[in-house]
Amino acid sequence: MRIVQAITNLDAKLGGTARAAIDLASAMAAQGHQVDVLTSRASTLPAGWGRELGANPRNIVDAGPDALLLSKSLGSEGSETIRNADVVHLHAMWELFNIRVAALCRSFDVPYISTPHGMLDDWCMAQKTWKKRAHLATRGALMLERAAFVHCTAKAELAQSKKWFPNGRGTVIANLMDLTPFERLPGAALAQKQFPDALKAKVRLLFLGRVTPKKGLDVLIQALALLRQDQLDASVVVVGNPDQGYGETLTRCARDCGVAEHVHFLGHVDGDLKVSIVEACDLLVIPSNQENFGFVFYEALACRTPVVTTNLVDTHAELQESGAATIVERDPKSIADGIRFGLAQHAPHSACRTNAREWVFRVCDPKVVAKQFERMYETARTMRVSVMAGL
Repeated sequence: MRIVQAITNLDAKLGGTARAAIDLASAMAAQGHQVDVLTSRASTLPAGWGRELGANPRNIVDAGPDALLLSKSLGSEGSETIRNADVVHLHAMWELFNIRVAALCRSFDVPYISTPHGMLDDWCMAQKTWKKRAHLATRGALMLERAAFVHCTAKAELAQSKKWFPNGRGTVIANLMDLTPFERLPGAALAQKQFPDALKAKVRLLFLGRVTPKKGLDVLIQALALLRQDQLDASVVVVGNPDQGYGETLTRCARDCGVAEHVHFLGHVDGDLKVSIVEACDLLVIPSNQENFGFVFYEALACRTPVVTTNLVDTHAELQESGAATIVERDPKSIADGIRFGLAQHAPHSACRTNAREWVFRVCDPKVVAKQFERMYETARTMRVSVMAGL
């Protein structure tokens, strides 16, 4: 098959959506399919991603600046990429780029998949509600209901999202993960040498990912204050860049809680050093308001690092199956209690950590998940969704 992965921006620092698209493109190319990545902004692929795509630039198609406007054009190369595809896979929800790609798919009678990446979850829909409802009322709902499938990454995500495309076809497949960086772990020494001050506390709590308000780092900082009041020598290690202006809010929160010297902001880290940091920490703690999948949870478990997160994460039931995830309410006391429980139940050399690693490699086996996506694409291709309505 000729498969197109369509995403507005490939910048890895924007989080898991870009990673999902590139890892999926890589996996499909490795299965022998012809894969193109269509984007509205040329950007550099993160190191190690998309390596199966090779260096041939034709695989990364820049649709040009018009892709962000209401123009029907994506440029000649972008339009031809869609016309020649067997199936197009759209990533994310609110970009006009997606509306244009979906419209061209319908005009060319090319079936497409839409993956909202959790953006239709209840919490997300409660943010800037009127803008999102307006988007859905104009073309967004049409995009979803004319899709061959609306792909969700967890049953809980589909249950929340389906109300926004009642006449569409939803399906659930876990995000495909490239587990190669976790097959041979580098060990904690690399991180300990690079960041000795950040990792010197007896208990190291890791916050990894985009530092945005919904992820709840402020809640973790407040939980840290409660733990330190109980004489626990704990610190928070933050890997990721704060949203603009949010870093100052977090710094003020840490200062007001009396734990400023115990919260360490390391910025964006990637590669072996990132994996080493995960290994060097005792728990990954993400008090999120919403996550549809959360690569970071599975990455941590693949590093034998237990997880503490909230029952607002769509995959929280799945994570509990690993035997090394503690699921709690989203408030400082519950997070602090979850950390205490996680430390008590998941000692550094306990079997549950190794079992959790094995669980990740079993349930997230890229070859198994890739086959599920292949079946979805093949089904979409044979359906040949009728296209001309709504153009």
